[in-house]
Amino acid sequence: MSRVGRKALPLRVPTRSHLVSSHLATLRDVRVLDVFAGAGGLSTGLEAAGFDIVAGAEWDPDACETFAKAHPMAEVFEGDINAMSFTHLRGSVSVLAGGPPCQPWSTGGKRMGAADPRDGWPTYLRVLDEVQPEVFLAENVAGLAAHSRRLHFEHLVQELEARGFAVRWSVVNAADFGVPQRRQRLIVVGMRHGAFEFPLPTHGPGRGSCWVPVGTIVGSDPLGVPNASIVTYARSPDLRPSPYDGHVYNGGGRPMDLAQPAPTLLASMGGNKTPWVDTEGNVREYHAHLLRGGKPRQGQVPGARRITTDEAALIQAFPIGTNFSGRRSSCYRQIGNAVPPRLAHAIGVAISSQLSEVVMPRARSAAT
Repeated sequence: MSRVGRKALPLRVPTRSHLVSSHLATLRDVRVLDVFAGAGGLSTGLEAAGFDIVAGAEWDPDACETFAKAHPMAEVFEGDINAMSFTHLRGSVSVLAGGPPCQPWSTGGKRMGAADPRDGWPTYLRVLDEVQPEVFLAENVAGLAAHSRRLHFEHLVQELEARGFAVRWSVVNAADFGVPQRRQRLIVVGMRHGAFEFPLPTHGPGRGSCWVPVGTIVGSDPLGVPNASIVTYARSPDLRPSPYDGHVYNGGGRPMDLAQPAPTLLASMGGNKTPWVDTEGNVREYHAHLLRGGKPRQGQVPGARRITTDEAALIQAFPIGTNFSGRRSSCYRQIGNAVPPRLAHAIGVAISSQLSEVVMPRARSAAT
């Protein structure tokens, strides 16, 4: 285990105004440890909601560096979290946040669940025991609470409740909270005093605001360094009612309807799994052509361009200017694995509004 060291700098608040919360002045001393932190999407949103991010733990060196740049006052632990002990932080943090690795429970993976060595939940429970926080916030794939995996999830909830927490969970869509992306995630919150109430969605049909279309972020011209990965026609197209669905083009990256939120960004972006922009308006025309019985086309799709890492970060609602470390493939992976900070901010504001200063001690580090 190693630490990423840096000079103490002023607390960084994201520059995008929609992430700035009125709770900043009241929650400065509510300190957070973020494990399986990745690039820090959870921490970025929680910090903007007023929480003090004091430490993060992550095995990926690039993600650690990204986290350290975004949270310059936090202590960053780089390495295998399974081999780390956090008992020294007991009494100095009040909130444990984190996204235990979700590959074992993803509907797109091998679905090995608890038998998969990549399951991070046992370690998350151990850290919970070591730190003894007042609140925990965990994020995972929606598939953990679905179908055959539901029984395991219910057992996990029982384990969390046995540790003295009132546990509440919900599958939320990031688009419902102003993120320009359809992204279903499982959010689990536990509180020792009171029971968490999830915030009501703010965006979507019948709500105060419409979903944010991805066209507010991307257009014909790329932001940042262009992605040279091309888009080609599928030899045997598989049509769906929408021109933007189905398997009409090669690879897992589909065209984006700029009038709607983007599809879920994947950690495997970078090549042909990267969503793309139809700069010449060919997608609808080609879909209609195929519906009429037209022959599939071959070769490269004219005017198709993959989104850049800068655009992917904005679609995930990271603050403008977030600096991701590593090669381009690593940056895409960090972005695709992250919790959208705007979603984390909404959850953080709901947590902070439900905390009482009587039952939530102002945990301070021993150094202060």
